[in-house]
Parts: sequence; structure tokens; C-alpha cells
Amino acid sequence: MKIICIGRNYADHAKELKNDLPTEPVIFMKPKSALLLPEKPIYYPEFTKDLHFECEVVVKIDKNGTHVQEKFANKYYSEITLGIDFTARDIQREQQKKGLPWEIAKAFNGSAAVGNFVPLSDTLNIDDLDFQLKLNDSVVQDGHTRDMIFNIDKIIAYASQFFTLNIGDLIFTGTPAGVGPVKIGDKLEGYLQGNKVLDVDVK
Repeated sequence: MKIICIGRNYADHAKELKNDLPTEPVIFMKPKSALLLPEKPIYYPEFTKDLHFECEVVVKIDKNGTHVQEKFANKYYSEITLGIDFTARDIQREQQKKGLPWEIAKAFNGSAAVGNFVPLSDTLNIDDLDFQLKLNDSVVQDGHTRDMIFNIDKIIAYASQFFTLNIGDLIFTGTPAGVGPVKIGDKLEGYLQGNKVLDVDVK
């Protein structure tokens, strides 16, 4: 099982971090040890003083495949949820300044929180979903999958050129604008189409 993550997939988020808009999906990976299961808390890492949330739609792969054609990509998943790509922003910036990889800022233990998965249906259009993240009951991110630069089927087709997709793999599809810091004692809640699917306490 692996976790494939897409960066800079919403124009407003790329702009808020002063990044150029990509012409192809930006991919980075998280190991299995990064997975934070539903309703488990994240413990604030000792190595950072600037831990940020990034709420994203997460797709679970349920069919093995490589070099998947975009027109067939929708056959490789049937469940989605919301997740949080926790980022040690101070560590990431330092690594970027040095021109070094920044896995230590993105792929640490517990950095990939996922909510409860929900099945897709004919009434749930994955290319037109609304989702929100609340921090201590206040909405901090309000996202819409129609605003993705690369939609989910395009992401699957692109990623599968480089990595064989396996049953159980997760794809974090990118975060909209509004990312920000958390502190110990904070509560994060994610809502997909108005339904709560994600709940993470910071300890």
C-alpha cells in the first residue's frame, strides 16, 4: 500500500504559496507509516514549530493497473473520503531553500490523515463535489473538485505511467486555498457534500 499525493492542484493554493501553476501533475509520495486512521489523533511532532493542515479529497484504488488510459480510470476506484496532508511548513521551506527533497516535511508518521470512506454513486459526481474543513468549528477551507487543475481520472492516468497502482493505494488529490497552522488542542473536521467524514484532534 502506498500513498500518492498531488501538489499544486488548485490554482488559488499554488498562488497562496507563491508557486507556479503546473503543466503536469506534481507527485510526491508518503509511506504506509504516514497513514493516520479515522478518528485517531495526530501528535504534534517535536521537530516542527509550524504544522499545517491541507484538506484534500482522497481516492482509494480498488483495482490493480499500470498505464491506465484516462477514459478507463473511473473503473479503478469506487470510494472516496477527505484527508489531511499534514505539513511541517518550516521544515519544507528550509529544504526548498537548499534545493533538497522535502519528504521529512510531508511524509512523517501520521502525516496522512484519512476519514471514513463513502461509496461513489450515480448521484455523486466526483468532478463536482464540495468539501469543507473546519478548525475549531470555523470553516478554514472550502473546496470544489471542479476547480482542480487535473481531475481525478487524469491524475490516475498520469501516475500509473510511473507507478503500478495496487488495490488499497490512496491518492491525495491536492488541497484548495486556505491552508494554515494548527496547535495542540485544535479539532479538525472535514465535510464532504455536507456530511462529516473526517475528525482529527491535535494532541
